[in-house]
Amino acid sequence: MSSGTAVGIAVLLPDLLGTYSDRGNAEVLAQRLRWRGIGVEVRTVTATDAPPDGCELYLVGGGEDAGQRLAADWLRRHPSLRTTLAERAVTLAVCAGMQLLGTSVTERDGTRYAGLDVLDLHTVPGPRRALGEVLGRPSLPDVGVVTGFANHGGASTLGPGATPFARIVRGPGNGPHHPVDGARSPSAEGPGVVATYLHGPVLARNPDLADHLLRRAVGPLPPLDPARVPEQALVRCGYVPAQDRRRGRGWSAPRPRPSESPT
Repeated sequence: MSSGTAVGIAVLLPDLLGTYSDRGNAEVLAQRLRWRGIGVEVRTVTATDAPPDGCELYLVGGGEDAGQRLAADWLRRHPSLRTTLAERAVTLAVCAGMQLLGTSVTERDGTRYAGLDVLDLHTVPGPRRALGEVLGRPSLPDVGVVTGFANHGGASTLGPGATPFARIVRGPGNGPHHPVDGARSPSAEGPGVVATYLHGPVLARNPDLADHLLRRAVGPLPPLDPARVPEQALVRCGYVPAQDRRRGRGWSAPRPRPSESPT
């Protein structure tokens, strides 16, 4: 691990890609490790820093066009990072972060620049902004229904080398004619990338996904005492419409105590 027995989590470019509080994903991962008695070191990597190559997890967040262009230039200046993100570590990329890990990004004025070519996808301007709450069924076997909030102007098309992160049940996806969200590396185990358009931060709203990433990075996890997060399942119910909690939607609602209501 990156520092003694501590799990290393690198937050890449929050100064450029920090518009939607996606840095909170690092706090979720770190706390879920601490609750299990596992040491953790969160490293913030800005545009003036060189990226570390020894962390177990890397996070890339969302941002606006100007910051995204600067981030693309920074990524190209550190080509060794491509191997780290794609082959050695576990990476979570959100919104602009996902676009930057693709093959290319085209802006509304026609400007096109290369991505890091970690994911087989390209992004072009969408006909309208994708905005709203999203419910999806992930392609990862140990992650239940996911929720999040989408807010992006680009439309991302996946190539044959990428697998969708989730099938859309409700809300916008990668684009107006793309009923999927995000992308991931073909393997669902070990090093690789999980990418999504979902904000929230996405791991705060989807603890199963947080633990999935941690297992891929560090191996089997001790059980988490449910008493540490007693209201979490009830809170998640608030993001999932009642009709989507019914049988067949892949959602199992908790049984509230007599004094509680899931709505």
